[in-house]
Amino acid sequence: MTERKPPVEPLDPPMVPFALAGLAGFAIAALIVWLADGPDRWLEICIAGFLVGIPGLITMIVHDRHRKRRRSITHAEFTVN
Repeated sequence: MTERKPPVEPLDPPMVPFALAGLAGFAIAALIVWLADGPDRWLEICIAGFLVGIPGLITMIVHDRHRKRRRSITHAEFTVN
């Protein structure tokens, strides 16, 4: 008889750092394209990526704010210090 393994829990990492990294990536790319006098279309894409990332950052801030409640529902022993 084989013993059953416990189910693997999904990860719930903080998402704000990922959103900030994306914003920083687009900002740095825009700066490089601008300084290198790259194609205007590339600069527009970098700026659009940065601007679209701002609502994403706000969404991730709200998502992370509710993280403690989500974890307390699924894991009674979970505490955030």
